[in-house]
Amino acid sequence: MLPEIQQLLIVQDRDRKIRTLRLELEAAPLEKREAETRLAEAQRALEAVKQKAKEVEMERKKLENEAQAKRDSIAKFQTQKFQTRKNEEFQALNNEITRYEGEIRGIEDRELEFMDEAEKVRALVAGQEQQTKAVKAAVERQLIDIDAKVGALAAQLKAAEAERAGLTTGLDEDLLDTFERLFANKGEAVVPLEHETCMGCHMKVTTQTVVKVKGRREIVHCEQCGRILYPGE
Repeated sequence: MLPEIQQLLIVQDRDRKIRTLRLELEAAPLEKREAETRLAEAQRALEAVKQKAKEVEMERKKLENEAQAKRDSIAKFQTQKFQTRKNEEFQALNNEITRYEGEIRGIEDRELEFMDEAEKVRALVAGQEQQTKAVKAAVERQLIDIDAKVGALAAQLKAAEAERAGLTTGLDEDLLDTFERLFANKGEAVVPLEHETCMGCHMKVTTQTVVKVKGRREIVHCEQCGRILYPGE
């Protein structure tokens, strides 16, 4: 194998490592956003059940006030009953008292329903509070882990880039430029030739190309994809 090919393969291996490290670093902010979104969703769910509990309590309180207002009216009617001397007025007041008492019973039944619902909603709130607390703790740990990972990846990337710079020493500038363009555009710049097939694009090459690659005397490119070839068999 040509010394230049051997050197490029080492450079390519480091470039793969650098590419992987960069991709992992780029993914870190997304991981953070996903974790923060999970916590935000749990908090929104908690706020929703708390709001539901508040609405149920407001409705129960409204009914309680409505029932009390009718009780106050009944007390007033009772006073008016003993002040009137007219049978028809007395009977009318009795009728109103009876009607209001019936309405109070209906309100109290509804109050009981809201009390049952309030108890269920309180249980939901308690459950969601526990769940949100657990999610918050998990997300906080995850964010710490992500920050630690980012620090480690950044250090590895810096070391890999420094190492890579030394590995290119002595390479022809045009060859290095071609290699870097191929690696950036095609993912792999130097690939083996196996069974007369380029392992980059998986296309058959010409017999002349096969002979040149096996001759190990010059840099040979795949006529299909342009990648640099070396004998892989």
